[in-house]
Amino acid sequence: MNTKTKKITTIGMLCAITYVVMVIGRIPVILFLKYDPSDVVVTLGGFIWGPMTSCIVSVIVATIEMLTVSDTGILGCIMNIIQTLSFACTASVIYKKKHTLSGAIIGLASGWLITVIIMLLWNYLVTPLYMGYPREAVAELLFPAILPFNLLKGGLNASITFLLYKPIVTALRKSSYISTVEKEEKQKHTGLFILAGFIITTCILIILSMKGII
Repeated sequence: MNTKTKKITTIGMLCAITYVVMVIGRIPVILFLKYDPSDVVVTLGGFIWGPMTSCIVSVIVATIEMLTVSDTGILGCIMNIIQTLSFACTASVIYKKKHTLSGAIIGLASGWLITVIIMLLWNYLVTPLYMGYPREAVAELLFPAILPFNLLKGGLNASITFLLYKPIVTALRKSSYISTVEKEEKQKHTGLFILAGFIITTCILIILSMKGII
């Protein structure tokens, strides 16, 4: 398989996985806000094959979502693209520049922070246009609803990506699907894995409490 064909196949595979995860993984959290782990797939694609891959996948999947399961139209599609790019591309660009464990952590943390800031702004500007909410009502939801939601979403996405990246890369290398070379860090970072698990657990408990389940 030549490089171009392999690239197209990879993007198609990532798009298919991302779309399926988005469709079956949606979890209503609060009001009209739903969490799904599809950004994890896009970010992993960016970490392994570069930021442009995550950009292409996010645009394609958001467009297909708009045409199939979404009822928010073109504005909702744009919001989805902006949200995914702010997390996945930020993380993968930083990781590409600093291809180490610390680079991955900085990238994921930066993507988390930038997503929270950007989505506060974009929800204030765009949500009234496609949800039919008065802007004043959206402004009142920014800090009690939209901010916590994006903090939860970013925390889950960053932590799950961190936990999955190494096993997936190892499996892809063993199958000879990728042959990337990166700086290996021999220390065992048990504490970081525990922290990622703690963040995931905390976010899940918060979501369950917001839903009144616990």
